[in-house]
Amino acid sequence: MQLTEAVPWGRLASEYISMFALTPQDMNGRILDCGGGPSSFTSELTRQGRQVVSCDPLYQFTIEEISQRIDATYIRMTALNEANRDNFLWDMYDSPAKLGQIRMRAMRLFLEDYAAGKEQGRYVVGELPCLPFPSESFDLALCSHFLFTYSEQFTTEFHVQSVIEMARVAREVRVFPLLTAFDGQLSPHLPGVMERLREQGCSVEVCPVAYEFQRGGNKILCVRTPAA
Repeated sequence: MQLTEAVPWGRLASEYISMFALTPQDMNGRILDCGGGPSSFTSELTRQGRQVVSCDPLYQFTIEEISQRIDATYIRMTALNEANRDNFLWDMYDSPAKLGQIRMRAMRLFLEDYAAGKEQGRYVVGELPCLPFPSESFDLALCSHFLFTYSEQFTTEFHVQSVIEMARVAREVRVFPLLTAFDGQLSPHLPGVMERLREQGCSVEVCPVAYEFQRGGNKILCVRTPAA
């Protein structure tokens, strides 16, 4: 991964809780944020005494490099949201400018925690479909705005292997959203992924959640391994 390829856009723990329908019991377990980037989920839950690890290729870079990249892409990301504002529901965020402020708050919380978190093993360099963790290391693995979001860039097989890998390291997997980033349509990879996972003996279902920002983006893929 080249730093110039990264488009940092962090989310708060409160957003994760809504997106993934996380219960207090869920958050008492060992959680992996797969592809967590500069979100503040790991930082915020660690402060609450929870066990969370975030994995992303972004973590190969220094805090200074990541901070500079955030500043370099922030205005562009806010402008993209403004240009595409009709694709979103703004009840939670009011406007693209307000959303940008929330995203920046999450990323600043991440940056404040990054150095200590790397030293403590909470920010781990790694990427799908090969995660650097032993099998059954976590109770729950989350993937936000990566799988299915970038359906044009990645094949069905990539998605299958990625979810299978997440299911290897965690007893349960949740992926949000199931829509593509560019046209807001249900990912064409979803049926094939669900079929292959069921062939592996996993319990697979699409579950509604209370969170909806991208229009129609209020569902997650829930996968449980045979032993779960």
